[in-house]
Amino acid sequence: MNILYSKWRPDSMTDEKRLENLISIFSYLLIQTNGDIDEALEWMEQLNENYKLFDKDMSFGDFVDELKKQGFIAEKEGMKIITAKGSHRIRTESMRKIFSGLKPGSTGFHESSKSGKGVERLNELKKFEFGDQVTNIDLTSTIKNAFINSGINNFRLSEEDIDVYETEHMTSCATVLMIDISHSMVLYGEDRITPAKEVALGLSELILSKYPKDKLNIVVFGDDAKEISVRDLTFLSVGPFHTNTQAGLRLSRQILKKKGNVNKQIIMITDGKPSALFTDDGRIYKNSFGLDPKIVNKTLDEAVACRRDKIKITTFMIAQDHYLINFIQDFTKANNGKAYYSDLDNLGQHIFVDYLRNRKRFD
Repeated sequence: MNILYSKWRPDSMTDEKRLENLISIFSYLLIQTNGDIDEALEWMEQLNENYKLFDKDMSFGDFVDELKKQGFIAEKEGMKIITAKGSHRIRTESMRKIFSGLKPGSTGFHESSKSGKGVERLNELKKFEFGDQVTNIDLTSTIKNAFINSGINNFRLSEEDIDVYETEHMTSCATVLMIDISHSMVLYGEDRITPAKEVALGLSELILSKYPKDKLNIVVFGDDAKEISVRDLTFLSVGPFHTNTQAGLRLSRQILKKKGNVNKQIIMITDGKPSALFTDDGRIYKNSFGLDPKIVNKTLDEAVACRRDKIKITTFMIAQDHYLINFIQDFTKANNGKAYYSDLDNLGQHIFVDYLRNRKRFD
């Protein structure tokens, strides 16, 4: 039997790590291709021609078989579909990518939930402090500490022996993430929708995994506004639409009004001015040129309505045209909210930091 040895290099990867990297690339391509598996695989083959992703140890066919074996994709009625496990992987990849860009110490950045004098018990223990609930005492650990500290023949329980379970704050937050799907999000050769989708996927996974009591709804707005599910995010595409910001805000406000007495916020990702609205008789009124006073005023009215319902709006503007600045200033003032001008590379980091900062403030 012949055994081949090769020199180890720092960039050498195990087969498992290599497969993980290939799946990460595939997940990103699924976002770019709006969930089209065949197109994403065609891109993988094209990348292989340029960068030699596959070889005799891991061929392209082996890779596709692994995707099916691990349950990321499946065959249904002769078509490849993304499974629930595959959707979870895409969200996880998006969240990991955004968190990897955050600097340690960024405001609100943390891996575990904040603990304190809440009402939900965690697994971790801490020493008793004045104000801790008696029902949270861990008797087994406490008695063990007393035996260790005082001995079995002179058993005595002191305050220093008492261990209590950590508790988690129960404050919850309801968020609507508004995503602009107007034509300008892919205009002039710049892909703005893919970073927006990555943020939505990553934020949804953050909330599902770290803040399960928080609520996230997703609203997309073009000529009209509609709610979509987290599962639909991968398949989201831009249409030949105008920007009906008012309709998006109104639907978001209606959703949040049903959430009860919790902290409520709207995070809006957009790249342009409002250019459409519905008239009182249900017809759509459009004006692509300039900031139409009729459209602007109705949009500002909706921002004021959100403020009255105690809904804060944080706007992430991914374009910095000079004529937009005055509108954004008026919009932010009307809602008493916040606005950021963000480039596409840092959009995810900015939104995550803002979300986590708000969670800290709500707690």
